[in-house]
Amino acid sequence: MHDSAGILLTLFIIFVAAQIGGEIAQRLRLPAVVGEIAAGCVVGPSALGWVSLPDIATGTPLDVLAEIGVILLLFSVGLETRLDDLKKVGASAFMVGVLGVIIPFACGAVWAHGSGFDWIRSMFVAAAFVATSAGITARVLQELGVLQRREARIILGAAVIDDILAMLLLGIVSSLQGGGDVDVGGLIGTLAGAIGFVAVIGWGGTRVMRRGSGWLDKPSNPMSPLAIVLALCLGLAFLSMKFHLAAIIGAFLAGMIASETRQRHQLEEQTAPLLAFLTPFFFVVTGAKVNLSALASASALGMLAVVTLIAIVSKLAGGYLGSMSLGRRGALIVGFGMVPRGEVGVVIASLGLAAGVFDETIYAVIVAMSLLTAMVTPPILALLLKDRSGSTGTP
Repeated sequence: MHDSAGILLTLFIIFVAAQIGGEIAQRLRLPAVVGEIAAGCVVGPSALGWVSLPDIATGTPLDVLAEIGVILLLFSVGLETRLDDLKKVGASAFMVGVLGVIIPFACGAVWAHGSGFDWIRSMFVAAAFVATSAGITARVLQELGVLQRREARIILGAAVIDDILAMLLLGIVSSLQGGGDVDVGGLIGTLAGAIGFVAVIGWGGTRVMRRGSGWLDKPSNPMSPLAIVLALCLGLAFLSMKFHLAAIIGAFLAGMIASETRQRHQLEEQTAPLLAFLTPFFFVVTGAKVNLSALASASALGMLAVVTLIAIVSKLAGGYLGSMSLGRRGALIVGFGMVPRGEVGVVIASLGLAAGVFDETIYAVIVAMSLLTAMVTPPILALLLKDRSGSTGTP
């Protein structure tokens, strides 16, 4: 049984730290998400120790709250994204998603093998280089008000493809690490199921909602439209995990379905207070998971620098090459938009630590790399998205 008073104090500390960190970041002309992640590092176990995360591998109540926060964030991003807009950038999003998996995975595997791991373990380490954190990039794009730009739509579409391929890749390397044969039929089934889930929900759900959104107003409670779409959000997040995808993919699809309703703007206004309260928990908890003590040696810091450089350059290359049709600036925006690893890298690192694939130092390096890419990218992205007049409006 958890101590209720202790939990409330922890929530208070996290929320206040997020507000202070976000305010400082914005005063420094940085996206608020950077300050929130930094605040997590400060109040977490490695610094002040005000927030305790006793078992990162199995998760804590804070992880659940953080998950709800990022689910709502991606739902709200989906609310501002129309299926027709994504269709227009489908080819570019596909290329960005595929290259953004292949290049980082190859670079990560080569580095890990050169560091002394056998090829099977190297592939597991490389899996942490692969998946983009859609939550972090989406928050930055939303803060800047550029979700309608072509580059933003390519990033969001590529993030969905990226997640499908990353989960498939993780399944392969996990099978190899366990010493068993790779179940090719099972992996093909998983891939087909994931693609089918996204296609059926994304295409079918939006078509149904376009024709029948009036039923959202039938209940007498004026908040019923919000309650119904939030139920849809949670339900699709659950189903998404059943199809071996991240919960945020289902939440994004739910938001995209809700964007086809005539209550769309009303829903955006009603979800804003929920986002203001819940999403900071995700970013602060993400920051709190870095173990600074494991990085105290010069060798660990050197390794972190190399790993972070590889992670940034490889993902940037994949995004850039996949979106060269946008021109140099547009391709750079997409490339940097795909760089953050965030919670995805943390999860894979936790699995690797639990399986004995690597030790605490490598674990800390991978987690720190995930957080550094999440902190370095937003200010660069904000700078690139500003046009010459200093605004970030849709071109």
